[in-house]
Amino acid sequence: MAGLPLVTGATGFAGSHLLDDLLRDHPTVAAWANPGGAAGAVRANVRWQSVDMVDRHGVARAIADLKPSIVYHLAGAAHVGDSWTDPVRPLRVNTLGTHHLLEAIRLADLQCQVLVAGSALVYRPSHEALDEDAPIGPPNPYGLSKLTQEVIAGRDAWSPVFLARPFNHAGPRQSPAYVASAFAKQLAEIEAGAAPPVLSVGNLDARRDLTDVRDTIRAYRLLVEKGRPARPYNICSGRAYRVGDLLETMLSLARTRIDVVVDPNRLRPADVPVVLGNPGRIASEVGWQATIPIEQTLSDLLEYWRQRTNSRQS
Repeated sequence: MAGLPLVTGATGFAGSHLLDDLLRDHPTVAAWANPGGAAGAVRANVRWQSVDMVDRHGVARAIADLKPSIVYHLAGAAHVGDSWTDPVRPLRVNTLGTHHLLEAIRLADLQCQVLVAGSALVYRPSHEALDEDAPIGPPNPYGLSKLTQEVIAGRDAWSPVFLARPFNHAGPRQSPAYVASAFAKQLAEIEAGAAPPVLSVGNLDARRDLTDVRDTIRAYRLLVEKGRPARPYNICSGRAYRVGDLLETMLSLARTRIDVVVDPNRLRPADVPVVLGNPGRIASEVGWQATIPIEQTLSDLLEYWRQRTNSRQS
């Protein structure tokens, strides 16, 4: 089964969508998840492996066995808020995990392409649209871990490595730890009568450049086809949406009247007011742009949580 495309973090939000997309073009795809993470992730034509990215020898054995044709490295600690309470974990998982992967590829003497999914939070906060030459200055431990991941990818690269800097993305299957999905889950539970008609929110004035996850994974695939190795590319829409406006759009789709209250526990200790990207480089060099309207993204996300809620109650 050598020569398969490999997705690390394949049970994650973006990873699961990327797996679906790759299966449209490949008869079989390799997929890594944390030990136990693949349980219940039954999917035809997927070769699952449980691999701990922090386990250097385990990663090396898995790569030597698989010999992938291409690697989409999406595995990692992904939650910004959690990085404040446990800053060591994202540094270990994101930085060491990437080092172990690239080192394993070198030891196996492979020349496969590698896409490393980084983050826009490597940049210094700014009210202006951030291009790839904007000043670096991670505003939180998660952003720092993604910056060190990029440094490792540039230093350790044995194969062509493509650097993606995705901004916020949303869509079906997203964890309710993220704002749009948190809104959608609460709305679905309220509609189903599983929760009182009160929606708890955090900072509604923050502005975020938000892209549909299905546009984001399309960018990942195009980058390895048309991008330049070791050159970072923003993946963003070029438009910053106010969180309160996203909420209003979702409330307009609700099937019942809902009150909104601010929950102090949902406020982050150092929330960045504006995160806005400039997609000029990826548009001109790769030919990618975001195409899915934000209204469709939010509608699909809400419908996902409606189905999840109804299935739990049935």
